[in-house]
Amino acid sequence: MLKVQIMQCGEVPGSLPFYATKGSAGMDITAALTEQWILEPGAIAMIPTGIAIALPEGYECQVRSRSGLAAKHGIFSLNAPGTIDSDYRGEIKVILANSGKESYAIQPGERIAQLVIARYETVSWEEVSELSITERGAGGFGSTGTL
Repeated sequence: MLKVQIMQCGEVPGSLPFYATKGSAGMDITAALTEQWILEPGAIAMIPTGIAIALPEGYECQVRSRSGLAAKHGIFSLNAPGTIDSDYRGEIKVILANSGKESYAIQPGERIAQLVIARYETVSWEEVSELSITERGAGGFGSTGTL
């Protein structure tokens, strides 16, 4: 099990992210607010979480939408998955957008997004004059069919 350092920060101390169920891949993260925040239709807001983390090198923290907020209210994390890099030490904020037709009130302590910790590789580029041939080739954007 990977251990990640976490601390409370910001104007309102946050809650530790948590797994809602044993099989959850993402940890729920909550809004660190003193009062509700109204997110109007079409609006975008950066919601504080009151926490900061220190990831080991070679890991990222992905910020993802919560499916219930998206399906029921049209509230989603705009740049999902957003990436928190291993060298970032500031407060995690979630960029939420309202694509619904009604205002949505984000409550203090409400679960607003999920965090997934993932390993990644760094690469070095090898510039070549040709790439290997594959069956697909350069076909993209629907080139493999719709079914």
